[in-house]
Amino acid sequence: MHEKVVIVTTGGTIAMKLDPAHGVVPAVSGEDLVASVPGLRAAATIEVREFSNIPSPHMTPRRMFELGRMVEEQLAREDVVGAVVTHGTDTLEESAYLLDLVHSGDKPICLTGAMRSAAEISPDGPVNLLCAVRTAASPEARGKGVLVVMNEEIHAAREVMKSHSANTETFVSPFWGPLGYVDPDRVVFRRAALGRQTLRPDDIVDDVHLIKLASGSDALLVDYLTERQVRGIVIEGFGRGNVPPAVLPGIRRAVAKGIPVVITTRTIAGRVLDVYGYEGGAKTVLEAGAILGGETSGPKARLKLMLALGMTSGREALAAFFDTP
Repeated sequence: MHEKVVIVTTGGTIAMKLDPAHGVVPAVSGEDLVASVPGLRAAATIEVREFSNIPSPHMTPRRMFELGRMVEEQLAREDVVGAVVTHGTDTLEESAYLLDLVHSGDKPICLTGAMRSAAEISPDGPVNLLCAVRTAASPEARGKGVLVVMNEEIHAAREVMKSHSANTETFVSPFWGPLGYVDPDRVVFRRAALGRQTLRPDDIVDDVHLIKLASGSDALLVDYLTERQVRGIVIEGFGRGNVPPAVLPGIRRAVAKGIPVVITTRTIAGRVLDVYGYEGGAKTVLEAGAILGGETSGPKARLKLMLALGMTSGREALAAFFDTP
């Protein structure tokens, strides 16, 4: 008797085909997708649940939150050992991270997708789906949280990012590398990701915004969001979390209005840290009342803040969710 894996489909390139009049569009149902993969039903007993059939840019944090609830309901069944979510690649790393934050059990959740649609030569969706199902059914995947399985590699949701707009090797974990890989005969893990967190609010707070800084940036966008009285702001600063000096007064104004401001780095790896004490250095940003975001990327820190605001408020309480050991 095979292990049972539930495949939850959301859409994306993996579920698209060519419409001569409109280009590549969502068209393939979940059952069609499973039927197109030779050997899939030999890898596990499969059930398919269709959550949506949308392009990746149509995914929203609220939809991700609802997706997480649906997946958790499936994993609560005694006969299910793991779940696979098929997803568009543009926002896959964000959905994977949010699901990882709200997932508290040991059963694995594997996200996968495709860079080449069924309309192209050598589509990668079928092998990615097969590898994801085999990983979700693997006893070694238990307790490792949410995983991204693409290009025969296994990545941790907390670490992974899309690095190329078109290449099939697009998903990487900068600095850390993959957790393992999927070979024809077995699933191989070589390490585990540490520092996973669980946040399970009753609801998600949508009104949180991300600003990416560049040389010469000022407080214009921060002030605009402050005037709008948004619920939270995440800023991608430079290096260790430094910002141009003209941004600092805007951070102070936002904090004075009770809006939490989280500082992250626009670099692809490394922590923000209050090393630099010049005007706009991370030390002065911290003194202005901002929260240092640790290693978390800007898009992922935004999702974490949305969940954290659904559980608590106030700088100190929110800061406890960021840059934890």
